[in-house]
Amino acid sequence: MNDIHLFQQTIMQGIPASLPAAKPYPENANRAPKRKDILSTEEKQLAVRNALRYFPKEWHAELAPEFTKELNDYGRIYMYRFKPEHSLKARSIEDYPAKCQQAAAIMLMIDNNLDPAVAQHPEELITYGGNGAVFQNWAQYLLTMKYLSEMESDQTLHMYSGHPMGLFPSSEEAPRVVVTNGMMIPNYSKPDDWEKFNALGVTQYGQMTAGSFMYIGPQGIVHGTTITVMNAFRKVLNKGESPKGKIFLTAGLGGMSGAQPKAGNIADCITVCAEVNPKAAIKRHEQGWVDELVDNMPDLVARVRKAQDNEEVVSIAFIGNVVDVWESFLAEDIFIHLGSDQTSLHNPWSGGYYPADISYEESNRLIREEPEVFKEKVQATLKRHADAINKHTAKGTYFFDYGNAFLLEASRAGGDVMAENGIDFKYPSYVQDILGPMCFDYGFGPFRWVCTSGNPDDLDKTDAIAAKVLERIMRDSPEEIQQQMQDNITWIKDAKQNKLVVGSQARILYADAQGRAEIAKAFNDAINAGEIGPVVLGRDHHDVSGTDSPYRETSNIYDGSRFTADMAIHNVIGDGFRGATWVSIHNGGGVGWGEVINGGFGMLLDGSEACERRLKNMLFFDVNNGIARRSWARNTEADFAIKREMERTPKLKVTLANQVDDGLLDGLGF
Repeated sequence: MNDIHLFQQTIMQGIPASLPAAKPYPENANRAPKRKDILSTEEKQLAVRNALRYFPKEWHAELAPEFTKELNDYGRIYMYRFKPEHSLKARSIEDYPAKCQQAAAIMLMIDNNLDPAVAQHPEELITYGGNGAVFQNWAQYLLTMKYLSEMESDQTLHMYSGHPMGLFPSSEEAPRVVVTNGMMIPNYSKPDDWEKFNALGVTQYGQMTAGSFMYIGPQGIVHGTTITVMNAFRKVLNKGESPKGKIFLTAGLGGMSGAQPKAGNIADCITVCAEVNPKAAIKRHEQGWVDELVDNMPDLVARVRKAQDNEEVVSIAFIGNVVDVWESFLAEDIFIHLGSDQTSLHNPWSGGYYPADISYEESNRLIREEPEVFKEKVQATLKRHADAINKHTAKGTYFFDYGNAFLLEASRAGGDVMAENGIDFKYPSYVQDILGPMCFDYGFGPFRWVCTSGNPDDLDKTDAIAAKVLERIMRDSPEEIQQQMQDNITWIKDAKQNKLVVGSQARILYADAQGRAEIAKAFNDAINAGEIGPVVLGRDHHDVSGTDSPYRETSNIYDGSRFTADMAIHNVIGDGFRGATWVSIHNGGGVGWGEVINGGFGMLLDGSEACERRLKNMLFFDVNNGIARRSWARNTEADFAIKREMERTPKLKVTLANQVDDGLLDGLGF
């Protein structure tokens, strides 16, 4: 049986009719770290009982000890025996067995998230971030794909943290899938709670785009990182001065953080990116995301000096701990222009960040066998990390927090990262200094699409369409957004030559509500004319209004509401009844479980008039919901943007904030 027939048969079958044979885990896989052993004996029994409910009772005697071993060995029950034999990748939408094209599009996006070329730990259904899961186990994958193959256009599949609760009657205008991930009761939303209930098989961490089926490989963050690094250099360099020969030092090459070296190349600088996991560094090098690999400090210092002398544009992966780089560059008097970090510090105790002075293998042993010792070493390294950064910034380095919870965890470890007021951090997040006032407040954020035909020619055509639309809009754009427009026109014209595609034929750029809607309409017209196949629209949750995250996306909200989550909830509800094909809401993502609420969507463009109506309605709200909230927080750029939108759209009426004179407050005697 060829792969396509095996794939279709497996999808339509769901849980197999006969028990498949057990199989060993592949020896060369990039395995997820073993999770914390946190369950009592009774809870472990419950975890196995929960896992067995997916299967016929006559299989239980054979599966129970196997699932127990998985739980003991890995801290989770992944049901590896049930991983399908067909290759996991985004296929052409026509290859998916479905009664409803929208369902086929969702299946395509799920498979893309689990493609070994895309996913960080594919055997464990983890796409990126160390624990960002699409599903908790392989039974959930099989059941979900079966439901989607049976779905009709008046049904909705409801997903509870990876578990497909079932198909429910709805309507053609309703979302085809509603996803929730990690939505814990607040009083049971602490680190040990998440570990326990995830191990029990009743919740999962969906990250930002893993559990919402919208990950497109590192490209998704290459663009945002490129915009961030370009604008960071604009902040620190003299006007007209080139980033060539200037250093951007950071860490993390797994999952989304693998985008950093590519972004540095596009921004024309020297990027040094440290990564403790050799497999992750080698994978990114083989995929072309980083130019060179170096595994020892003397060679790194020599290579960086040469790149500085020659004003090279080059990206270097250092296989080792970034703290050693910060400290060595200080000793060697190597000046760092930009510094940041993108390790998975939302997950600091389970492999998201590794301590210095011990090996990667020994660290993984400590995670399994001595978690408290591992935590102590991580916190000691964070203090060293912060100390080295402080010494570099005293010499003029511009350091920004890249929203991975580095400053948050460094502060919890006792690192010297707090401002004098004891409330704020001494270093800004990149949203506070760069993306917030320059992009998000104006409505610019990550607009992405996937060509479901799988045909690279379709992607080329969509690139050209998007560039043409942006150039037309830019001619009449106000001065305030000219830089954003030009950066994104340059980006989309260079996208193909930068070789950004991993997995699906996908693209991303930053656009405001007008740009997103007009590009989407142009795509829909091209689909209607038969010029390209259907297109899936989406975005990272890292956007104008999808995410409430006090240390990242909403870190430049200063009215006290950055710790609230109303915006994200309204976003997903509002998108849901305005035409999204699927919607998702997550507790956690990017900066960690419990630290953020993320709302997201996906939309299939099929060339129809009904689709045109939905895309205009939904994309308008998806962006302006966030601009309105930012305007109410008294953000000057958002106030400009929402007033401009109300002039263009008479039916939009937004409550505007009145400014208060500071002198009035100073005299009140508090």
